[in-house]
Amino acid sequence: MWTLVGRGWSHGRALAVWAAGTAQRGRLEPLPTPTCGAPAEFRAWDRLYTSAERKEKIDMSRFSVENIRNFSIIAHVDHGKSTLADRLLELTGTIDKTKNNKQVLDKLQVERERGITVKAQTASLFYNWEGKQYLLNLIDTPGHVDFSYEVSRSLSACQGVLLVVDANEGIQAQTVANFFLAFEAQLSVIPVINKIDLKNADPERVEKQIEKVFDIPSDECIKISAKLGTNVERVLQAVIERIPPPKVHRKNPLRALVFDSTFDQYRGVIANVALFDGVVSKGDKIVSAHTKKIHEVNEVGVLNPNEQPAHKLYAGQVGYLIAGMKDVTEAQIGDTLYLHKQQVEPLPGFKSAKPMVFAGMYPIDQSEYNNLKSAIEKLTINDSSVTVHRDSSLALGAGWRLGFLGLLHMEVFNQRLEQEYNASVILTTPTVPYKAVLSSAKLIKEYREKEITIINPAQFPEKSKVTEYLEPVVLGTIITPDEYTGKVMMLCQARRAVQKNMIFIDQNRVMLKYLFPLNEIVVDFYDSLKSLSSGYASFDYEDAGYQTAELVKMDILLNGNIVEELVTIVHKDKAHSVGKAICERLKDSLPRQLFEIAIQAAVGSKIIARETVKAYRKNVLAKCYGGDITRKMKLLKRQAEGKKKLRKVGNIEVPRDAFIKVLKTQSDK
Repeated sequence: MWTLVGRGWSHGRALAVWAAGTAQRGRLEPLPTPTCGAPAEFRAWDRLYTSAERKEKIDMSRFSVENIRNFSIIAHVDHGKSTLADRLLELTGTIDKTKNNKQVLDKLQVERERGITVKAQTASLFYNWEGKQYLLNLIDTPGHVDFSYEVSRSLSACQGVLLVVDANEGIQAQTVANFFLAFEAQLSVIPVINKIDLKNADPERVEKQIEKVFDIPSDECIKISAKLGTNVERVLQAVIERIPPPKVHRKNPLRALVFDSTFDQYRGVIANVALFDGVVSKGDKIVSAHTKKIHEVNEVGVLNPNEQPAHKLYAGQVGYLIAGMKDVTEAQIGDTLYLHKQQVEPLPGFKSAKPMVFAGMYPIDQSEYNNLKSAIEKLTINDSSVTVHRDSSLALGAGWRLGFLGLLHMEVFNQRLEQEYNASVILTTPTVPYKAVLSSAKLIKEYREKEITIINPAQFPEKSKVTEYLEPVVLGTIITPDEYTGKVMMLCQARRAVQKNMIFIDQNRVMLKYLFPLNEIVVDFYDSLKSLSSGYASFDYEDAGYQTAELVKMDILLNGNIVEELVTIVHKDKAHSVGKAICERLKDSLPRQLFEIAIQAAVGSKIIARETVKAYRKNVLAKCYGGDITRKMKLLKRQAEGKKKLRKVGNIEVPRDAFIKVLKTQSDK
């Protein structure tokens, strides 16, 4: 190492060589003591290594299967999941009791800034009760509808859930959705009524709601205040009493389910695993059921909530595993890991996430393409619900078409790219996946299927080629105070929704069920709902397939030339209003030229909206201080002819910043 520095290599370059070598071996290796003074960065690495080495390994064999409980916390947004997780960590001595313990499991910068949970986080708690030591594996999950895939994945590693409900707000839309996710997975549900310390809290009313909507007896509810720590001890006892231990076999060959993973620059992929059978320890050779690649385990351990190495992990336990996986495809979420030469039946993985929103993503500078590609690959390891297809555009260059579970999911992904990988991107207008049923046998043979899915509006087929267009629909659940019911129903009707059901949860709260076209709710429906209900209404939706719709492709023309990036698919009834809005935004964003620019929205050959960017005008009569009128007319005529000629030959390119303005405003409207 030091000979490298002696050869004239910079300290930074030598450090990179050493770091790359140690990363391949899966652990930080101590640096040889140099004869000369060690540079600061080497000393820092050495300190990091020795502190990691000193960390005592836990013996996980002392926890028998009967003393293990795996559970998740599920709830609507802002009902106190992360606060309850903090109190449970304090009670079990996992973290110290200090005033700074807020959102301990919300590790991402975006989570702390927005005050929401985006990633499910795991923590192993050790708890003594009635003379026995229990291992409680807790998973804190997100509450927003856009991250329901994280919740469903987390539930696969659990046997029970804590369903947290706000004593002030009562049951909300996402509470209902999360309950049914747990119910379908046949998990034990423990209802927890939180925030009983609030002035307007009404836990008795919430108990009745839980009994009516979920059919859970009110005496099973635990009333707590996670903020003050009131009654939280009872929650831990209920977890031990009411949630069954995992049904696993330690003598069988290893079967481990990968339910989450992250990427570490030096150690590669860190896989979060739930062991269903067998034992795994350092040095074992494991095989991925998906890729069939063999890896040697470098480290196993539990999250406590930070990484705590262990000698072995046993069936029934949840922990992490590092096996020198360097490629992002080697740790697929939902994959099964087993020991080399001991092949087993793979565990059922997860239903693949179904993207609800698609958007084009392009680097601001094409020279950053490879860096952005690497960042997207690493981030999709950690967020496997994002789908990626390569795409290119005349104006924006090479990029990708990404599929997200919703608009918030898209915003958070973009924010994480900026914060974690320092990548700046252009995001195009979000669209939803449409389908078209092809009409002729020739076309079916060409596309190799009768029904094609359209995720890029530019590829929308003409009406003559299809028998019908289909648009995605969702079943939306809205829970609102009854005084806002009329306004909410009017909003839903304006969005082409069809009412399916209406139930009174209690004296003053209504649950409405509507069938929505996804395109109508994806951009600004949630904001409109919150503003007209003074923030009290909550909304959740689930996929409900496709339905026939009258869809049209709307082109945006600049002086008769189509701008491909601004092509959109809209419902026939809404084409005029959407076209007018885009034309107005383009007019404000385009720089003026020496000739007039016509901005038009067209459906087929029919122009449905138009705006005009006026030309700069030079005063050619400035030097005419009198004289014959024909002289002035001659100058004006020559100017008009010049502008006409310019308009014919003039080529308008939409500047990149104008694109960004138009596309951003559209998604923020």
